[in-house]
Amino acid sequence: MNYRKKFIVRPGDKLKLADIDPAFKASEKSAETAAEAIETYRQRLSNLQKLLYAENQHALLVVLQAMDAGGKDGTIGHVMGAWNPQGATVTSFKTPTPPEAAHDFLWRVHPHVPGRGEIAIFNRSHYEDVLVGRVHKLIDKASCKRRYEDICAFEELLVGNATKIVKFFLHISKEEQLARFEQRLDDPSRNWKISEADYKERPYWDDYMDAYEDALNATSKKNAPWYVIPANHKWFRNLAVSQILAETMEDMHMHYPEPSVDLTEIRRQYHAALAKERSSS
Repeated sequence: MNYRKKFIVRPGDKLKLADIDPAFKASEKSAETAAEAIETYRQRLSNLQKLLYAENQHALLVVLQAMDAGGKDGTIGHVMGAWNPQGATVTSFKTPTPPEAAHDFLWRVHPHVPGRGEIAIFNRSHYEDVLVGRVHKLIDKASCKRRYEDICAFEELLVGNATKIVKFFLHISKEEQLARFEQRLDDPSRNWKISEADYKERPYWDDYMDAYEDALNATSKKNAPWYVIPANHKWFRNLAVSQILAETMEDMHMHYPEPSVDLTEIRRQYHAALAKERSSS
């Protein structure tokens, strides 16, 4: 299945998250049957990163949003772990610090966007400053609308500077979130992930769904699309995200640059050096 076409939020559409089944897994049967395809996509992503770096003409920005326990960390580890960390950075945007809060909400974001030849992954992003603000009534609807417009202008600026933007909302059900919270309680290796905020935010679930719908509909653009990924099944999430990322990078039509040296002369020097070393041995 072509997951890019299946899960994209098309500009102009009025997406309803209630119409998307978080447990959807297409015709895929299990993690075991999907493992080979995921590994194939990971290899493609690794090769494409090398091409991105060598060409040095484009950048890639990956935005990850989800409810708590939605799988952002897992997606980074299982899918984007295929990328060499020398050329891929991960930034998390949490509660703004006092200096950050004293500036416009995008001020803290711009320093972390990727340069040409680089990949940047946002684990939560500039969208947090609209979503949380709206749900907790820190900003009004008019301010939300202005911030969506600011985000679209900001992302258009990045696109104009040869940055490819791809945005994922990892969609889990409220029941799945509670089950994952329970795993964190039962598994000592996951206890550290527990936060009081996890449970305090659950009563706002419907408000967050409404806020996400508005954000996705207002900011999914042709050159900066949103994809809503059914994420109850972690392995299916990884499969869909890896396919979309690989195909997105392939559509950048990158090419290895021509060598900057005279290969004939370099080969001549190599063979001369090799002959000299062999004659002296």
